[in-house]
Amino acid sequence: MLIIPAIDLKDGQCVRLRQGLMDDSTVFSDDPVAMARRWVDAGARRLHLVDLNGAFAGKPVNGDIVKAIATEFPELPIQIGGGIRNFETIQAYLDAGVEYVIIGTKAVKDPDFVFEACKRFPSRIIVGLDAKDGKVATDGWAEVSEIEAIDLARQFKQAGVSAIVYTDINRDGMMQGVNVDATVRLAKACEINVIASGGVTDIEDVRALAKVAHQGITGAITGRAIYENTLDLREAQQLCDAIGGP
Repeated sequence: MLIIPAIDLKDGQCVRLRQGLMDDSTVFSDDPVAMARRWVDAGARRLHLVDLNGAFAGKPVNGDIVKAIATEFPELPIQIGGGIRNFETIQAYLDAGVEYVIIGTKAVKDPDFVFEACKRFPSRIIVGLDAKDGKVATDGWAEVSEIEAIDLARQFKQAGVSAIVYTDINRDGMMQGVNVDATVRLAKACEINVIASGGVTDIEDVRALAKVAHQGITGAITGRAIYENTLDLREAQQLCDAIGGP
């Protein structure tokens, strides 16, 4: 299981939000490329980038920073989400050196888009499902639908997506622990590799996820915990390697 540092981009800065609220953000750096190097030096094997402005705008806003990070670390797999709503944006990110693009809002509103994207860009598409009380949220979490996350995930079983990033909004940025049970239920239901997101606070959260990694949990995204030093990235990855391998 991979421990994947999150770099959330807002107005050109590296920030963390609480429960996805743009007006409840903490700025951790005004140099996202330097922040990426910090995590690479700490042993990161993948980076999770989010264009927060893009998620609300419906189009890339911090794309130049994403490209700068990808250029700086050409051998490092990078996944990017936020504002990816058309094939041109996917192509642009892949051309910039990004390994995976995460389709979130568009996957909820137009599932067929995901199927077509997987055909055009095989093995490069991840679906991002952000849920509040089990219901999928869209548009930078500003809207909560009536669609159950598990039901939507099942639709993508035949699409060929590389993984699903599953975020429990209630836990995200709140340092309250990860929702292990809900993450495992989703992985079992859709039979797609799941990357857990939201609530990873300390080494015990990592241990809890690593113990169920064999049930389809291939990664865990961590943000505030590594920025506020309640979790050591290198130690966390070493624990995952010891429990179940990368």
